[in-house]
Amino acid sequence: MSQENVMVVMQNAIWTVIIVGAPPLLLGLVVGLAVSLFQTITSIQEATLAFVPKILAVFLSLIIFGNWMINHLTTFVHALFEQIPYFIIT
Repeated sequence: MSQENVMVVMQNAIWTVIIVGAPPLLLGLVVGLAVSLFQTITSIQEATLAFVPKILAVFLSLIIFGNWMINHLTTFVHALFEQIPYFIIT
């Protein structure tokens, strides 16, 4: 297996991780910013008020985007498995 093959596989793996991880992270970021803004406006400094909505938002995003995420990961793994004979030969 040449260095070019390794670089292509790693690039595809990193890109897949970024794409699959983006929806929960972005939704958690948006909810965290909204909660922080709410806490600043109302002067409420409760730690659970910042933590619980973010956890719920991440779980909700996993419910909404879970099917798409699994399909994307499955597509990547199938493509990787299809390339195994090529990697062994070279």
